[in-house]
Amino acid sequence: MNDRRAVITGLGIVSSLGTNLAKTWEGITSGRSGIGPITAWDATEYSVRFGGECRDFVTSDWVSHREERRVDRFTQLAIAASDMALDDSGMDLDKTDRSRVGCILGSGIGGLAEIELQHAELRDKGPRHVSPMLVPKMMVNAASGQVSIRHALMGPNWAVVTACASAAHAIGDALNVIRRNQAEVIVTGGCEAAMTPLSYAGFCNLKALSTRNDDPATASRPFDRDRDGFVMGEGAGIIILEEMEHAKARGARIYAELVGYGMSADGCHITMPDPSGTGPSNSMKFALQDAGMNPTEVDYVNAHGTSTPLNDKGETQAIRNIFGAHAEKLAVSSNKSQFGHTLGASGGLEIVVTAYGMMSNVIPPTINYTTPDPECDLDYVPNEAREQSFDVALSNSFGFGGHNGTLIIKKMD
Repeated sequence: MNDRRAVITGLGIVSSLGTNLAKTWEGITSGRSGIGPITAWDATEYSVRFGGECRDFVTSDWVSHREERRVDRFTQLAIAASDMALDDSGMDLDKTDRSRVGCILGSGIGGLAEIELQHAELRDKGPRHVSPMLVPKMMVNAASGQVSIRHALMGPNWAVVTACASAAHAIGDALNVIRRNQAEVIVTGGCEAAMTPLSYAGFCNLKALSTRNDDPATASRPFDRDRDGFVMGEGAGIIILEEMEHAKARGARIYAELVGYGMSADGCHITMPDPSGTGPSNSMKFALQDAGMNPTEVDYVNAHGTSTPLNDKGETQAIRNIFGAHAEKLAVSSNKSQFGHTLGASGGLEIVVTAYGMMSNVIPPTINYTTPDPECDLDYVPNEAREQSFDVALSNSFGFGGHNGTLIIKKMD
């Protein structure tokens, strides 16, 4: 068995709860919602008019005006979260072999805002008015490319696109790269900024979103009987994943060890989850096998928990499939209740919150949980964060296309 191990040494996050880790964590622990009316564009004619915007994010805090014109918002969010994660790690890149430092990021959609903007230019003014930066801004690998350019990272670099499982798969890829001795450090996670007019029209017509326009803050209610759809969000969640001995040699603070990664496919439907929970069950099973752990060793599950009728029921069933009687002892919660569903970025934001919670001995809540659902019958840490030490946490991410990803982190001894 490969003895190279990977640990989390830096955290960076931008969410609708706040533009950094401290603000996001304050929102998590206070049970606050980051969901509100859309402000970036006029949503008057839409059936859904709210979401988890990163309203306090100021692009000029992170990139120059010239750079801003060259990178889509999803990349801007990735740059900010990556800068914060690298700073949090305390790593001096000038004293690090940059050929052994890489960047692997996930995004489900990429630069959709730029596509919409330039399509309008083409339609209204003709082809000569389309920006030459369209392709470099819209491509999903722009985020990992721009982060690597910004910090002169010359190790493994790619993007992962598996819908809402993208960030989890990117982090799993990073773990395997370190295990294979192809890098010492990977900047990894996910980013998404798909709260655009076209995207919203599509999701509204798909009937996937909650329609609680009268009370957006309570719209995302995972596992609650009255859930009626997910709430779109945007953001970025980035971790610094580092080979353990490399981290110890420089005296790094270690949040947790990433010990397991599993993935699977539902093989069922392009948008609906497998009602039997078989696909997610396999993903969790494979992650536990990868970690060399028994289900009884897990204390907490950071659920995919989208607040859709089918997902939450199926994930609950999948957890019961894998954990059996131990499911009664698990704490299970969904961060999407607070900052919405950030699509391809979700696994990144959620592993940041989970790792910080592990270090802080606090389990995040599932807010807006008011009416239990008989088919969702686990301990969902309702409404208030719980002060509780936990040693092993499992994080799930599932995406359109039937893509499933599971990560397992463990508290360092």
